Amino acid sequence: MNLPRAGFWMRFWAYIIDILIVGSISRLFIKPIFRLLDIPIDSSGIFSPFTVIDSIVFFGYFFIMTLLFAQTLGKMVMGVHVISLTRDKLDWKTLLFREWIGRYISAFFFLGYIVVAFNPRKQGFHDMFSDTAVLLDKER
Repeated sequence: MNLPRAGFWMRFWAYIIDILIVGSISRLFIKPIFRLLDIPIDSSGIFSPFTVIDSIVFFGYFFIMTLLFAQTLGKMVMGVHVISLTRDKLDWKTLLFREWIGRYISAFFFLGYIVVAFNPRKQGFHDMFSDTAVLLDKER
């Protein structure tokens, strides 16, 4: 496919916007609820209650927004969206793999995101594993 793909910097800034949104959700809603219920917020372990809920919100945000709109709020601002390279429409199984397992692998090896800058198809590891791509919107 010869479609206009979003490059590293477009995707980077979209991700920064999304991180700010998810962080704000955590600070505005999750932390006050934890304080109200007198549940400790310390993240001394990866399985602390706060870390688990915060992770669910993080992955849930990316999964739900991409499932419903094919883009997160950050991608909307930057004018890019996600497509499936093998199907007409993104399905929940593809997105679950892309946003949970694929994103975890890409983040763990960090190069999974950097590879977007050097890959001629402008795909990160999470895109390659799930047969997805991030395209520029037609209006731009």
